[in-house]
Amino acid sequence: MPTIADKRRAFRKLHEAGCFVIPNPWDIGSARYLQHLGFKALATTSAGFAFTRALPDGGVPRDMMLAHIREIVEATDLPVNADFGEGFAHDPAGVAESVRLCGETGVAGLSVEDATGDVAQPLFDLDTAVQRMRAARGAIDKAGGDVLLVGRCECFLVGRPDIAETVARLKAYSNAGADCLYAPGIRTREEIAAVVEGRRPSRSM
Repeated sequence: MPTIADKRRAFRKLHEAGCFVIPNPWDIGSARYLQHLGFKALATTSAGFAFTRALPDGGVPRDMMLAHIREIVEATDLPVNADFGEGFAHDPAGVAESVRLCGETGVAGLSVEDATGDVAQPLFDLDTAVQRMRAARGAIDKAGGDVLLVGRCECFLVGRPDIAETVARLKAYSNAGADCLYAPGIRTREEIAAVVEGRRPSRSM
């Protein structure tokens, strides 16, 4: 049985090596089945777990979600990335505390997104979103720094399909300490290319 440290090292190596498929188990059985199929890593699904409890996505309390994440981590030999929503807090200090608790479940990575859950204001303003990402980074570093932090931009999922805003937000999250960037909802070749090109460091002439 690999240790938590082993899983975290393996997860980082997967990201360094290139593209890989990461499926979403919603319970112990699906986690073990996906491992059996040969996948190299798993990621929890906030919506999938919520639906198993007859709750809407975002309706699972933090303690219940943490228990679920720990259960998945302990059920498999594979690295697990936690779909951790908005960090179960709006303020940076609250995000830091939630991230600390999530790291203690043994996850190899976790994502923090910039969606608020408020239809009237679906995204945190950029300054707040960056402060939240920095808080998440700080919590991981304080605990040892080995959990991979994923910065998620939710523009395309909340009715703001602006690729320029998406790229600008992802760059800001990278600068704030995110190790990996994710823009769910982008689909076209052009959108994907814009995100990939936007993440590359500029070359000096």
